[in-house]
Amino acid sequence: MPTSIASVHARLQFLREELNLHAHRYYVLDAPLISDGEYDRLFQELLALEAQYPELVTADSPSQRVGGTPLPQFRTVERRIPMLSLENAFTNAELREFEERLQRYLKTSTPLSYMAEPKLDGLAVEIIYEQGVMTLGLTRGDGRFGEDITCNLRTIPSIPLRLQKQTGKPLPARLEVRGEVYLTTAGFRALNETRRQEGEAVFANPRNAAAGSLRQLDSKITARRPLDFFAYGVSEPAGLPCASQFELLQYLGVLGFKINPLAKQCADIEAVVAHFQTLADKRHELAYEIDGMVVKIDDLLLQQRLGNKTRSPRWAVAAKFPATQATTRLIDIIFSIGRTGAVTPVAILEPVSVGGVTVSRATLHNEDEINRKGLLLGDTVLVQRAGDVIPEVVQAIPERRTGTELPLRMPSHCPDCGHELRRAHGEAATRCPNSHCPAQRLRALEHFTGKAGLDIEGLGGKAVEQLLAAGLVRDLPDLYLLQHEDLSGLAGWGEKSAANVITAIAKSKKVPLAKFLAALGIRYVGEVTAALLAQRFATLEGLAQAASHDQSGQGTGDALLDIEGVGEQAATSLRQYFGDPTVQEMLARLKELGVQPLPPEQEQGDKPLSDHVFLFTGSLAAFSRSEAKARVKALGGQVASSMSRKVTHLICGEKPGSKLKKAQEMGIVVLDEDQFSSLLENG
Repeated sequence: MPTSIASVHARLQFLREELNLHAHRYYVLDAPLISDGEYDRLFQELLALEAQYPELVTADSPSQRVGGTPLPQFRTVERRIPMLSLENAFTNAELREFEERLQRYLKTSTPLSYMAEPKLDGLAVEIIYEQGVMTLGLTRGDGRFGEDITCNLRTIPSIPLRLQKQTGKPLPARLEVRGEVYLTTAGFRALNETRRQEGEAVFANPRNAAAGSLRQLDSKITARRPLDFFAYGVSEPAGLPCASQFELLQYLGVLGFKINPLAKQCADIEAVVAHFQTLADKRHELAYEIDGMVVKIDDLLLQQRLGNKTRSPRWAVAAKFPATQATTRLIDIIFSIGRTGAVTPVAILEPVSVGGVTVSRATLHNEDEINRKGLLLGDTVLVQRAGDVIPEVVQAIPERRTGTELPLRMPSHCPDCGHELRRAHGEAATRCPNSHCPAQRLRALEHFTGKAGLDIEGLGGKAVEQLLAAGLVRDLPDLYLLQHEDLSGLAGWGEKSAANVITAIAKSKKVPLAKFLAALGIRYVGEVTAALLAQRFATLEGLAQAASHDQSGQGTGDALLDIEGVGEQAATSLRQYFGDPTVQEMLARLKELGVQPLPPEQEQGDKPLSDHVFLFTGSLAAFSRSEAKARVKALGGQVASSMSRKVTHLICGEKPGSKLKKAQEMGIVVLDEDQFSSLLENG
C-alpha cells in the first residue's frame, strides 16, 4: 500500500486507467485482457484506497459505478440543443417518399446516401463530457428539458466515464453524446425472475424495465440492473473530425463508446429498403429488442443544410416494423368524451398480450371506422399496437362469428350530460356541443394540468377527477383557489402531497406563453401553433385582441392568417374561443389570481433580418421554397403567406405572379434571386 499522498495519487491514477481500460475491453469490445478475479482484485484495491482518501475520489473513477447516496428527487436541466423526435415510415413506399421530399427540398435528382441503424426499444439519453470526463447525463424528457440522471448512467459499464485518448489528437472540450439505454432480452428475463422471487411486480417489457431502472432515486438499485448502452450520435457534430454519420459512429467508437454493429452505410434508398428487410428478418434473433430502423442522411453537411422541422430533423426518419398483432374478442363498447366534445368509441376486449403488453381496451376512432371495418359486438377481432404503442382494432374476423353478435351503434345523446350529439358536415367526429359537459370539463382540466399542458406535478388524471368529484374544482381558475386544507383531507392525500401540489400550482402561474396557450386546449392550436402565436403577439392580451371581433362584427383575423403556419381552421377557432364571453370571464379570473404567462425571449432582435417580412413569388432556381423560408427564419426574418402592408421584401423568382405588380404599387422592396442570395450571405 503506498504511503505518501503523491504515491497514493499515482496509484489511484494507475488503478483508474487500468480498470477503465479493462471495462472497455470487456463490456464494449467483448475482448477481455485479464480474468474476472484480476479485475476484482484491482477494483477492491481502488475502493480501499478511496475509502482511506475520500478527498482523492474523482468523477471518472470506476467506483462511481456502484451507486451513491439516494437523491431526494431529480433536477430538471435545460439542454443546449433539443433532442427532437423522429417522423415515422411504415412501408417501403414511405421510405422512398422520404427521399423524394429531401430531393425536392435540396432541388436535386441525384440519389442520396444514408446510414441505416437499428432502432432499439430502449430509452434515449444524452451524456455530456467536458475535457473528456463525463459530467452530466440527462433523460430525453420533452426534448428541451431532461432529468439529471448522471448518477444512474455512471453505473452502466458500457458508458465511458472518461473518453479514450487518441495519440496526438486532443479530446473535444465539450461533447454531447446521444444514445439508447436498453436491456438485453436475457437480462430482462433475469431481472423479472429476481423480482418474482422477491415478490415484486414484474416489468411488462424491456423498455419499461430500462426506464424504471434509470428513474431510480437510489443509484445503487440502478447499478444492480443489467443495463447496456449504444451511442448513435452527438448533438452538434460541427468541429469534430467527421464528414459523415458513418465517420461519426467510427469516431465515437474510438472514444470508447459501444456502437451497434448492425448499423450500415447505404449507397442509395434501395440499399436502405434492403437493409430494413434484413433487420426485420433478424429481429427475433437479436439479443435485444428493436422496433425498426433509423435512416439518416450520411453527409453531415447535408444534414446541416436540411436542418430541422419544429419537432423532428428533416434529414432522418424512423422506419417502423409492422405492428405486433393478436386476436381477441370484442366484449363491449364505451364512449369517451374528449376536451373538445369529440365522442370516441372505445372497444372493451378480453385481455390479450400484444407485444409484451396486456391490452384490454383499444380505440375504434369514430363511427365511420366502425362501419368501414364492419365490427359487431362479440366479434373475434385482430388487435395491434399501432407503431408498437397505441392499441387499435384492425379488423373483424367474420369466419369466427357464431350468430350471436350484435350491431355497434353510436349514441344519439352524450353519455355524460345527456345533450344531443351532433356531427358537422364533412367531419368524421361526432361531438357533444355542451361546453359545460362534465366529461369535457374533466378532459380540459386533465389537459391543462398534464404533460401536454402546464405539467403541474401531482395533478395527474386521477387527482383531477377526484377534485372534480369533490366539488373543489369546476373550471381552470378553481385550481388557483385550492388551499392546503382542501387537499390534505382527501382520501389518499397527506400533508406533504398537499403541500407539494399547492407549491406546484403556484409555480404554474408564470409559464411561457406558448406553453400556456397549448394548455388551454383551443381546437387546432397545438404546441407548434401556440409557439408561432406567442412569438408574434408576445402577450395573451395581444393575441386576444387580434382574434376578437370589431364593433361592426367583422373579424380582424388577418393578423392571424399573416403568420406562416397558421391556417384558416386555427384562425377561426381562435376567434371563436376568444370571442366567447365565458372564456373572457375565465381568462380575467385567471389574471386576477396571478396567472401571468411570460412572453417569449426576444431572441430575434439580435439577428440581421429581425425587422424583415418576406413574401415569395415565382420559382427559385438555387433554393426550394421550403429551404428559402428556413434560411430567412434562421436569420430572424418572418415569412408571410399573402400580400399585406407588413411585408417589407418581395422575393421574385422566375415567372412572378400578380404579387410583383402589387408590391411595386405599395412601394415594397423587390429582390431577384441573386440579390436575395446576397442578402442571406451578408445579412
